[in-house]
Amino acid sequence: MVLERRLLAEVCRQLRVHGKRIVFTNGCFDLLHLGHVRYLESARQLGDILVVGVNTDTSVRHLKGMLRPLRPEGERAALVAALKPVDFVTLFEEETPESLIAELRPDVLVKGGDYAREHIAGADLVESWGGTVVIVPYVKGYSTTAVVEDILRRYCSP
Repeated sequence: MVLERRLLAEVCRQLRVHGKRIVFTNGCFDLLHLGHVRYLESARQLGDILVVGVNTDTSVRHLKGMLRPLRPEGERAALVAALKPVDFVTLFEEETPESLIAELRPDVLVKGGDYAREHIAGADLVESWGGTVVIVPYVKGYSTTAVVEDILRRYCSP
């Protein structure tokens, strides 16, 4: 389910009152692939509720350049929300999800193995309230860039 972030913050508060362990992760999710699915499955196993922050189109352009995203934010958010491991999705405009993490106060913050602990936005925040930061193994061979390169090679080569 895709929710506006203020409403999601309230939902997370209520879930915590009922003893639910909330896991948070984020990303652009521009062209879903198996690496994304495996990553979200791993994240989901770390708690009761998986919340995913999806970068808005503006945020993706700041991070990845003017040719991205390939798909609009509403479509990306809806696709992520439709995945079995995911309970809630919200969009965030900032370059990092740090302020969103502060609002949602997850018990677990998850990033993929291509991140080093010192570069994970919001890690110190989560640990400050007793939460944990988990880096799940990177699924090699899967990336949006690789998918785009494969399409170009197959359909645009002479």
